[in-house]
Amino acid sequence: MFKGAMVAIVTPFKNGSVDEETYRELIEFQIENGTNAIVPCGTTGESATLSMEEHERVIEIAIEQVKGRIPVIAGTGSNNTAEAIHLTEHAKKAGADGALMICPYYNKPTQDGLYEHFKKVAESVNIPIILYNIPGRTSVNMEPATIARLSRVPNIVGIKEASGSMKQITDIISMCDDDFAVISGEDYLTFPLLCVGGRGVISVVSNIAPRDMSDLCRLFDEGKFSEAQSLYYRLLPLCHAMFVETNPAPVKTALKMMGKIPSDEVRLPLAPMKESSKEKLENALRQYGLI
Repeated sequence: MFKGAMVAIVTPFKNGSVDEETYRELIEFQIENGTNAIVPCGTTGESATLSMEEHERVIEIAIEQVKGRIPVIAGTGSNNTAEAIHLTEHAKKAGADGALMICPYYNKPTQDGLYEHFKKVAESVNIPIILYNIPGRTSVNMEPATIARLSRVPNIVGIKEASGSMKQITDIISMCDDDFAVISGEDYLTFPLLCVGGRGVISVVSNIAPRDMSDLCRLFDEGKFSEAQSLYYRLLPLCHAMFVETNPAPVKTALKMMGKIPSDEVRLPLAPMKESSKEKLENALRQYGLI
């Protein structure tokens, strides 16, 4: 179910509130361009600054708009296990196909703490769960041995791996069964990860170039490795441009430059991009042909 190019979709804001109309249009743009799944309320969706009511509503809108055409994998992670269970229960009730769960942040749990956290959520809510390891955001790295233990929990079906370490990626793949999906959490590692047995990417770049990221994964799946590699290297400057400042400010600014959203508003403590960074971003978009 969870493979290919899956978009970590932005949450557009307008005057401080979720812009529901624009959000629905973005979802249609993704489906029209071959994206394999919608992932609302991840890091790129600014889940950390959504209220509980907004978080639940953003997931509901995605499920309503998708109408079963592709999977919806709802971001339901928290550094509070009880809250993670609540969000995951809501996602299941709303009709999500799966849940994406970030490692608890700030608490800095031990490996045993991580294991017990995810196991508790998985045992509490019967929905397919994708773990999300991003030590740069959480200050804790979930180690391959812990991931392998969790892979044996029946409804934990994969991991979005964003440690940036190919060694860690290959260790996870070698230690887990073939039916456990290892998914890139870094756009710039999508092709290398596919080459070592990964299943796809949960992508920031797919917000602005969904067809090309989808084609990259499709071409690889079809055995057209040279074509996939060429597309990867074409996408690479765009991958780097999305992180000239903290995500999701660059991707929202890019979407505004492309005319896809009316406002590139982000919520504090995130701030609008500096003009010098905007120039770099605009140059990358022009060179790619997106504006």
